[in-house]
Amino acid sequence: MLAFLVMAGLLAALPLTGLIYPYFLMQALCFAIFACAFNLLIGYVGLLSFGHAMFLGTGGYIAAHSAKVWGFPPELAILAGLLAAGAIGTLVGLLAIRRQGIYFAMTTLALSQMVYFVYLQAPFTHGEDGIQSVPQGRLFGLFDLSQQQTFYYVVLAVFLIAFLLIRRIVNSPFGDILKAIRENEPRAISLGYRTERYKLMAFVLSATLAGLAGSVKALVAQNASLTDVHWTMSGEVVLMCLVGGLGTIFGPVIGAVVIIAMQQYLAGFGQWVLVIQGVIFIACVLAFRRGIVGEIIAFAQWRGAEKR
Repeated sequence: MLAFLVMAGLLAALPLTGLIYPYFLMQALCFAIFACAFNLLIGYVGLLSFGHAMFLGTGGYIAAHSAKVWGFPPELAILAGLLAAGAIGTLVGLLAIRRQGIYFAMTTLALSQMVYFVYLQAPFTHGEDGIQSVPQGRLFGLFDLSQQQTFYYVVLAVFLIAFLLIRRIVNSPFGDILKAIRENEPRAISLGYRTERYKLMAFVLSATLAGLAGSVKALVAQNASLTDVHWTMSGEVVLMCLVGGLGTIFGPVIGAVVIIAMQQYLAGFGQWVLVIQGVIFIACVLAFRRGIVGEIIAFAQWRGAEKR
């Protein structure tokens, strides 16, 4: 909890320093929510999804369309995107959750590609042009989201609530059962748990939170495009979790900030950014298998053992 308060205080103070643009921070926080949602599935249930981009993109498209065409205020637009992602997550989960290992991953990838081509052809998404000029509006009729600093603190509040929700899920009896399924599913079944139901619930929760990230991101960027639904986005979130540390609370946040910062500040290198990301990924797999936060925790535990 102390680490959470330090993180919250640091994120609240950063825009006031003028060193980092609020827009970059908002993008990083949206992807941090996405990475934390994905980590809930892979880090605590052991399910590797290669199709999580469909939930991010669905949330973005529905939120953008409902705000621009239906005239929804931002809170209802975000809610619509979140619910749409949760609904698709339920359908995908019912189809994919019975598969194991690589078969589960390939099923989610195939379904994600189907969703991608649906959005490519659907009239309301405007194909490759996407939905542009999404109005940001006033949150609850009080907060003008066109003011960048105001919008930043709204995004920060959404991120902190999502982070605490995931932390609560992980540290609840439900979270303990998810960890038991990850460690030894046959044993969990022998103890009487209907593991498929628990995995489905975790999958839907993860999809819904990914839709929350996509909804907020669409309002931040004022557009929704096919980039967020493409399979490469599913690969990026895997990279974020691996760099930060799978199965850790803070790891996905650190990983998301690192990857988004690379894309932002190394944009001048063009396509070489992908090569640099690949090198970092290889380095993490070979030298830092637990990720940044995972290695820090392991080092702290080793030092504690040494002192004892």
